[in-house]
Amino acid sequence: MKAPVFQKVTKESFVFYTENRRIPMPMLPGIPLSNKGNYIVRLGHLVRWLGEMAEELGVEIYPGYAAAEVLYDDSGNVCGIATNDVGIAKDGSPKPNFERGMELHSKFTIFAEGCRGHLTKMISKKFDLRKNADVMTFGIGLKELWALDPSKHRSGYVEHGIGWPLKYDHYGGTFLYDLDDNGQPLCSLGIVVALDYKNTYLNPYQELQRFKTHPAVRRHLEGGKRLGYGARALNEGGFQSIPKFIFPGGCLIGCTAGFLNPAALKGVHLSMKSGILAAEALFQEIFKEKSFQKNGILLEEYEKKVKNSHIWRDLKSVRNIRPSFRSKLGLYGGLLYSGLVYMFGRGLEPWTFSYKSADCQMLKPSKECRKIIYPTPDDVITFDLLSSVALTGTNHNHDQPAHLTLLNDDVPQRVNLPIYDGPESRFCPA
Repeated sequence: MKAPVFQKVTKESFVFYTENRRIPMPMLPGIPLSNKGNYIVRLGHLVRWLGEMAEELGVEIYPGYAAAEVLYDDSGNVCGIATNDVGIAKDGSPKPNFERGMELHSKFTIFAEGCRGHLTKMISKKFDLRKNADVMTFGIGLKELWALDPSKHRSGYVEHGIGWPLKYDHYGGTFLYDLDDNGQPLCSLGIVVALDYKNTYLNPYQELQRFKTHPAVRRHLEGGKRLGYGARALNEGGFQSIPKFIFPGGCLIGCTAGFLNPAALKGVHLSMKSGILAAEALFQEIFKEKSFQKNGILLEEYEKKVKNSHIWRDLKSVRNIRPSFRSKLGLYGGLLYSGLVYMFGRGLEPWTFSYKSADCQMLKPSKECRKIIYPTPDDVITFDLLSSVALTGTNHNHDQPAHLTLLNDDVPQRVNLPIYDGPESRFCPA
C-alpha cells in the first residue's frame, strides 16, 4: 500500500501581520521555517497507514486502552506497564461492563507519550531525568481544517506568519497550508501560542478565531466550510530542556524526550527518527550474548545514536532562537538575534541561553492585566468553543471518572481564581 504522502510544497511565504495588513518577509535559504522539498501530510492518515503496516508485521495495537502506570521489578528497573481499568462509574464503582486492566511485562519499554505524558512524569521523578536539564517551556497549537472555494485554493501553498493577533512580547505564530486531498481543496490553518504569556486574560482559542478575521485570511476562507478542529500541547524548550532519556529498562523517544524543533515548530520527523534509532539500538542489544536475558537494560547505544544524528545537530543549531524571544524586546529581539546570529553562525555561537523561569511563573496576577475583548462568533468564519469541540469527535461518557486530575485539588480556589481570575477556563482548548 502506498504511503499517504503526495502533496508537495509548491510555494511558501513568511509574513508579518498587523491588524489590517499582511507584509511579506524574505524567505531566506536555510531558515528553520523553510519547507523547500517538503510535503504537506495529514498526520491522521499517515498514522493510520503506519498502524496498518505494523499490524501486518505482527505488531499488536490496543486502541482505546491507556497505559495507566509503570511497572518496576524488585530492583527498581522498569519492567512494563499496566493498562487502565475500564467500565468504572464516576464514583469509582464498577459498572456491568467492568474489565480489569492488563499488566504488560517486557524486558524493555519505549515510552512515546507525546508532550508531558503522565507516565513520563512518573519516570522522570523516579530516575531524576531532569536533573541536568533546563525547565521545559510549552506551547499550545490549535488548528482548523477547511474545505475551500476551489477558485481560492493554492495547492501546495505554505504560509507561516508572525505578529498579529499576538502582542510583540508573546512568542507564537500562525500557519496556513493548502493541500489537495483526493481532489478536495483543503486548507489547514492555525496558531501556536507559547504558554509563557504574561496576560492572564489571553485565550489561545479566541486568538485563533481573531486571526481568521484578518482581511487576507477572511478572503481566503470565505465561500468555504469548516470541517474540523483540534489542539495539542507542544514542548518548546528544545536542546537545553532535553532530559536524560535512557534509564534502567526503558527509554524516551519523540516529543516525550523533548525532540521538537521549537524554531521550525516541527517534531514528527524527529520523533520517527528517534524511534528508528531506539529500535536499531535495541535490536543490537537483543543479539548480544546473554544481555537480553536480564532486566534493567540501560540502552546507552541509543543515547549515542541520538547524539550522533541530525536530531542532536538540528536541535543544537537552533537552541538559542526560542529563548531569545524572552528578552524585553520580545518578538523584535528574537527576530534580530535570529537574523544576525543564526543566519551567519547556524548555531555555532559558543554560548547557550537558559530558561530561567517556568511558564507558570511568567503569568501576571489579574490585577496587573488588561482584559482582552474578543470578537463575537459569526458562525461563518468564527465559531464558539463548544461547536468546535463537537467537530473533534471526542466522546466522554458522563458516568465515568474525570480524565483530568489535579495534583492539589485546592489550587484552583486558593490560587488560580483569586490571583489570576481562573486562567484554566481560557487556556484549555476544549
